[in-house]
Amino acid sequence: MLAIAVTILSCKSDKKETAETTSETPLDSVTVEQAPETAKIEVQPISHATFVLTYEDTVIYVDPVGGAELFASMAKPTLVLVTDIHGDHMNFETLEAIAYDGLPIVAPKAVAEKAPESLKSNFNVLSNGEQSSLKNVQIEGIPMYNLREEALKFHEKGRGNGYVLTLGGKRVYISGDTEDIPEMRQLKNIDIAFVCMNLPYTMTVESAASAVLDFKPKKVYPYHYRGTEGLSDVETFKTLVNQGDKSIEVVQLDWYKQ
Repeated sequence: MLAIAVTILSCKSDKKETAETTSETPLDSVTVEQAPETAKIEVQPISHATFVLTYEDTVIYVDPVGGAELFASMAKPTLVLVTDIHGDHMNFETLEAIAYDGLPIVAPKAVAEKAPESLKSNFNVLSNGEQSSLKNVQIEGIPMYNLREEALKFHEKGRGNGYVLTLGGKRVYISGDTEDIPEMRQLKNIDIAFVCMNLPYTMTVESAASAVLDFKPKKVYPYHYRGTEGLSDVETFKTLVNQGDKSIEVVQLDWYKQ
């Protein structure tokens, strides 16, 4: 496992920002890209679908679940992304514990509709295909859904969001729960990708590798890889990707250390 200690910077402002929408640091932190000059994007895996991205003073919590104690050593968020309504992505207790006045929470409509009154003003609804600009981050909602007949009940098209972020001049793709859908395969100019792979809920490592070889991110992190039969074989995923394209860097972190 690649592990580099990093310093996560605190955000500078709690001031609420309006979206413009159109149609001590754990050892598992790792610097994933070098942006211009000294600025870096950093990623801290928390568990399964939950992680923290940091760029300068921008701190993005992705699908924060599991309780506020998991984030006690983190800088407080400047932005939160939620992908879907399932409990491994959406947990309002955790959101209420980490939220403050003006913290934008970006989520699909299905999530926002379930939010308690205490969080309603924090939510910024983003649908598949829509774009928004918040806290100096460009955000695009990307479809996430199942393709296999037996899995259609898990994630219907249009309900949840994957995301493409433009952060520090880099394009970062977060798959959410999805199979190897055309919208993923057709992505362009992705610098960093987080790709799920677990059965029966999302896809096999073979399908994930095939999709990655189509959209060719510079760097890919297998995440969200625990299914009903245990952990998916991320070593096989890495092998398949690098057999197809040696230029794609596959980075494996420990998402299940707890």
